[in-house]
Amino acid sequence: MAFESLTDKLTRIFKGLRDKGRLTEDDVKGALKEVKLALLEADVNFKVVKDFIKNIEGRAVGEEVLNGLNPGQTVVKIVNEELTELLGGSEKELKFAPGKSITVIMMCGLNGAGKTTTCAKLAQRLKAKGKKSLLAALDVYRPAAIEQLKVNGERVETEVFSLDGCKDPIKIAKDAISYAGEKACNVVILDTAGRQQIDEELMDELKRIKESIEIHDTLLVADASTGQAAVDVAKGFDEKVGIDGVVLSKLDGDARGGAALSIRTVTEKPILYVGMGEKLTDLDEFHPDRMASRILGMGDVLSLIEKAVENVDEEAALGMQNKLKKGKFDFDDYLTSMEQMRRMGGLGSILSMLPGLTGGRDISGMIDEKVFLRNEAIIHSMTKAERANPKLLNPQRKHRIAKGAGVDIMYVNRLVKEFGEMQKMVKKMPGLMKGKRGFGGFGGLGGLSNLMKGLR
Repeated sequence: MAFESLTDKLTRIFKGLRDKGRLTEDDVKGALKEVKLALLEADVNFKVVKDFIKNIEGRAVGEEVLNGLNPGQTVVKIVNEELTELLGGSEKELKFAPGKSITVIMMCGLNGAGKTTTCAKLAQRLKAKGKKSLLAALDVYRPAAIEQLKVNGERVETEVFSLDGCKDPIKIAKDAISYAGEKACNVVILDTAGRQQIDEELMDELKRIKESIEIHDTLLVADASTGQAAVDVAKGFDEKVGIDGVVLSKLDGDARGGAALSIRTVTEKPILYVGMGEKLTDLDEFHPDRMASRILGMGDVLSLIEKAVENVDEEAALGMQNKLKKGKFDFDDYLTSMEQMRRMGGLGSILSMLPGLTGGRDISGMIDEKVFLRNEAIIHSMTKAERANPKLLNPQRKHRIAKGAGVDIMYVNRLVKEFGEMQKMVKKMPGLMKGKRGFGGFGGLGGLSNLMKGLR
């Protein structure tokens, strides 16, 4: 999981500082030495670490901080601010063409970084913002790339433009832009060819495309799991072709996070998006301040709320909230809750964004989603009356349900027992929810996340 190892270490280091009523200069320097080691172990560029620690020490070691009301918390605040600056300060956005002109985005990167998949992910994200994209297949050397783009384009309901038999990426790009105008598309995303490594042939082709066509954004897709290698790739592409920003793919598979913490400083180019999974919806806008908070174990409530707004059915959520206020919750409500949370990335992803709950870590790998799928199969094997009233579930009915779900009777008994315990908890919620809209205004899913843990 992204930053998991680093987050664990930083959480422990700063807990030690906060636990002390007073801090000395040696306390701060000792903690920063541990932070330095943690960052180096996370594969962060040495010069980046050196300058980062120097900046923090310059601000943290002073009479005003050490003699302040809460020196430990103040030091953490300074680290958070410096970490935000290291990650890019304020978030950056794509440069869209003015008026009704078509925005052209050129995606580049090495083979295996996830460039073609990221093209489709970007089209999906832009569609959510009201942009109509056209995907253009410019990788004329690898037939599988064109087919992959078409498959992913179909999945995100975005048309793919290609020219059978044409080996000229510049012609394909120009024809794609003309076609986009006919189809009233706002954006053309160019999926260019990749290589196993940076070579002159690849760089020359990308430069020729940029010289022939007005490109508004040149984005490099870099594999975060390769650590410093991703930083070197970004630097190489920027020097030879010129990039406007970086998309870090596979960040969910990098427990260290060194690439994300180094790439902005080394290349002076912003991280615009991060890939946090294999699904075509798993592309997030990069917010330096929110990422810094997650790295320091402070959670990321704003991103959680945005995920809820994008993925949760408002009407269903309000209906759920009203039932919870009355202390009611049945098996159909459980199914609804699970569907809502699945749209938001799963229970582990939700919990990882809540401050103080998991130390800022993505714990999705620690939660067995198969258990939830099994529970859903059991519930789907119940009648409508049984879902609404679990008291109807006698031994005979349970055996029928187990057979219908293809599970042992013990799993049905366990679910019914744990659901009964959860219903008792729900009956206590009306008093807690009185006058409140629920977490983030999406039907009390924040409270339900704790309840769902009882059904694992």
